[in-house]
Amino acid sequence: MYFTLNMIEKKDIDLEKAVLIGVVTQNQDEEKSKEYLDELEFLTFTAGGEVIKRFTQKMAIPNPKTFIGTGKMEDVRLFVEANDIGTVIFDDELSPAQERNISGILNCKILDRTNLILDIFAQRAQTSYARTQVELAQCEYLLPRLKGMWTHLERQKGGIGMRGPGETEIETDRRIVRDKIALLKAKIKVIDKQQAVQRGNRGKMVRVALVGYTNVGKSTLMNVISKSDVFAENKLFATLDTTVRKVVIGNLPFLMSDTVGFIRKLPTQLVESFKSTLDEVREADLLLHVVDISHTNFEEHIDSVNQILDEIDSKDKPTIMVFNKIDAYEPEPFDEEDLVEVRTEANFTIDEWKKTWMSRVGDNALFISALNKENMDDFRKRVYKEVREIHVTRFPYNHFLYPDVEDIE
Repeated sequence: MYFTLNMIEKKDIDLEKAVLIGVVTQNQDEEKSKEYLDELEFLTFTAGGEVIKRFTQKMAIPNPKTFIGTGKMEDVRLFVEANDIGTVIFDDELSPAQERNISGILNCKILDRTNLILDIFAQRAQTSYARTQVELAQCEYLLPRLKGMWTHLERQKGGIGMRGPGETEIETDRRIVRDKIALLKAKIKVIDKQQAVQRGNRGKMVRVALVGYTNVGKSTLMNVISKSDVFAENKLFATLDTTVRKVVIGNLPFLMSDTVGFIRKLPTQLVESFKSTLDEVREADLLLHVVDISHTNFEEHIDSVNQILDEIDSKDKPTIMVFNKIDAYEPEPFDEEDLVEVRTEANFTIDEWKKTWMSRVGDNALFISALNKENMDDFRKRVYKEVREIHVTRFPYNHFLYPDVEDIE
């Protein structure tokens, strides 16, 4: 279940009032549409908004002009005017024409899921590299949507002698954005080379990468295992910049990296812009796929992560499935197949977890609570065992330096 505003104190928080709009189609049933809107509400809160109302409509395909039907759009317009709503957010990416048509009807700020995620990334980017990647994605999103937006752009090439003969404002806007995109791509290429050198300087140390859906607890796990202080928060995309820490278990040192979280319907622009950030994943020797087992649709999250891993040629890497947040797990009513034994305590025991079908995912699964540090000894031993095997293949004469996993405390 997603974290919502009802679970926090709303006082002293200036939140922008927003309305969400989604559709129920042949490819997206009512249950899935509700889940996507739950996620969109969490995204909206992360960006600094409060969802006042949701609108959904059943239709074969979204309306090519206004995404939803004219009758439903009129309902939205009346609600927006009556409740002083500043932002309307659509769950799917809008075409430039749809965005213009809807803006003319509702007369308020119109965002889609892509635009919202880009805004969150812009807020969360801390390093120059992350800010450059986000700016590139924003420019690529903006380019086909330019229409009379001269006042929003920096006049890098305006003025006498710089505009082409008969060139309109919109053409000038597009030229400025295209030049900006080229500049940002060149800047990213330079930083990529610098980071490649840094990775090369790390030598042959074994590299372990944390991957997973956003908000599954990767940064919390990173803090526990590496005794570091990586920023962690119960919001989507709390971590954008890849963090690398040296970890030592049983005298065996290795590198662990915490990467940006994935999400369904991830904007194409962000996938392209952040592929270089995921080089840490590409070059990792071992992946720890962290899963929030307390989420009702964690299986879909696993599929989404695997899809992106496949896109960056990392799906076949050695992987340990780490089912996190076992302390927050709540079984569905009468869900007897999920757990073999009947629960007799407040939480399931580790032995009970090992009897579930999840433990057989890849024959390599762990069940932990990073927040409560539950079952972390098993986690450390399993990671040590995998890292030791990789290390010994690289340094066969050093195997006697590191104890067997049974001797790890």
